[in-house]
Amino acid sequence: MLRLININRRLGNFTLSEVNLEVADGEYYVLLGRSGSGKTQLLELIAGLEHPDSGKIFLDNIDITQQKIQDRKVGIVFQDYAIFPHMTVYGNIAYPLRARKEDNKNIDEQVKRAAEAMNITHILTRSTEKLSGGELQRVALARTLIKSPRLLLLDEPLSSLDTSLKDDLKRLLRNLNKAGQTIIHVTHDYCDAISLAKRVGVIHNGKIIQEGSVEDVFSNPSNRFVARYAGIRNFFKVNILHENGFLIGVTEHDVRFKLNGVNPASDNLLLIKNDTITVNDKLSEDMKINSIKGLVTEIIPSQYGLEVTVDAGDLFYVNILASDAIKYKLVEHKEVWVNFPSDAIVIINGN
Repeated sequence: MLRLININRRLGNFTLSEVNLEVADGEYYVLLGRSGSGKTQLLELIAGLEHPDSGKIFLDNIDITQQKIQDRKVGIVFQDYAIFPHMTVYGNIAYPLRARKEDNKNIDEQVKRAAEAMNITHILTRSTEKLSGGELQRVALARTLIKSPRLLLLDEPLSSLDTSLKDDLKRLLRNLNKAGQTIIHVTHDYCDAISLAKRVGVIHNGKIIQEGSVEDVFSNPSNRFVARYAGIRNFFKVNILHENGFLIGVTEHDVRFKLNGVNPASDNLLLIKNDTITVNDKLSEDMKINSIKGLVTEIIPSQYGLEVTVDAGDLFYVNILASDAIKYKLVEHKEVWVNFPSDAIVIINGN
């Protein structure tokens, strides 16, 4: 469906470098990256607002690298919506069809159909100046979708919406995709990726550094940057040794991890997802479990309940339920054991 081959583009001091990307027909692909990572610039190249210095862009096996934006079967919804303030909602949605000089009856039918799909039929006669962010986003989507694009590009579509509006728009986007619309959605928000994407790519400093299914990317991050996006905060530099028939990872503070079938990297960085670690007031006797003693240094509220910091020579960050904190009588300076299975450990290249 969409294929990018060795795309390079210099913009001032920033460079998109050797970007290769394939998005299948009907896929929901989320490109995840921080501000300045190059995700919006890549979207503009796909849309035809900019052209690459080198490389090729194919849509449905047709080379569109140098095509003008109006000649591509691509629709883009900008972060700021780009709504015409002097027009009504109806006028905004109808604009692309009027620009193509379609007849009024056809325009009216298509506008009403697009408005119904976006659930904004009741505001068609309104001015756009007093619409909410969620309404503006739906108007922008309707105006883009009325052209029946093969590919829909979304630039941070949820960033300015509150939680309830986000949930509504996510539901709408999922339904669009289920109906067959191919979507590329760029965002800095990890939660958007896991709730919407069929596949995800992580872009950093102008390069896509990892891509795959959501589960593959965030369960097996290839580097620290991707792991941080997955909410992983437990990183430990380790030397890997063989002791008494076991593979052991040892930090500079002599915290020791029992490993299970890992492949040592050239500069070993051990990581453990926060939600695979538990805190207990007793030592686990299970040999499959790593049990490490430490002191609780901080307990703070988090989106998961509570985040407990345990100092065992190196710091562990653990997400727990408030009920578990009560059950184990967790307070600062209490001695506890952090426990996690060996197969929860991932070793990556620390570089």
